[in-house]
Amino acid sequence: MFESIAPRYDLLNFLISFGMHHGWRRRAVLEAMAVKPRVVLDVGTGTGDLALALAQRDVSGPEIVGLDFAGGMLSIAKRRADQRETGECARFVLGDALRPPLADASVDAVVSGFLLRNVDGLPEVFAAMARVLRPGGRLVILEMTPMRRRLPRALFRLYFNRWVPLLGRLVSRHASAYSWLPQSVDEFLSAEALAAVIAEAGFADVRVHRLGLGSVALHTATRV
Repeated sequence: MFESIAPRYDLLNFLISFGMHHGWRRRAVLEAMAVKPRVVLDVGTGTGDLALALAQRDVSGPEIVGLDFAGGMLSIAKRRADQRETGECARFVLGDALRPPLADASVDAVVSGFLLRNVDGLPEVFAAMARVLRPGGRLVILEMTPMRRRLPRALFRLYFNRWVPLLGRLVSRHASAYSWLPQSVDEFLSAEALAAVIAEAGFADVRVHRLGLGSVALHTATRV
């Protein structure tokens, strides 16, 4: 599915979020760069939006490793990196979020944007992230989250369950990819429940910041 939607993925992200996803990623970048990392791992990098935003933030700064299991997505990420001078400090690796091909305690920050709804075994994913993070390293997670307030939740569900699948079919030409998106949000953990999973995986100072009128959660935590 991700291979087939890769060519239109960035356009659809812009259309679905009304461009707000750029601001959410900028917030994630600021949180990750606060610890002045030397190496940052972007898990589920997709077409490289978050990785390249990190590289653009400080061209003399950290090495960025973008990890994804979809080769089609990575091809676009690499092409985008080649087109930008800031892309020189970013490299992209084909791999599994459950088994990132990095040594223990080898990175200073782990970031991830909109990955977690698409993986099996959240405790295992966070355990893998904890393994590669050094003690004191920063975890920054962006993810869709069920909305809490009744009226905004009803309006959001109407938009997400009706408009988004139609838009996805028209633009991506994939029959079911963007029907999966609202379903995955409906079935996903609340922001508070996700924070508890993060804490159980070996992280402290877990904080939740709600963005996008409450439809997106930014989680930050520190590796113990």
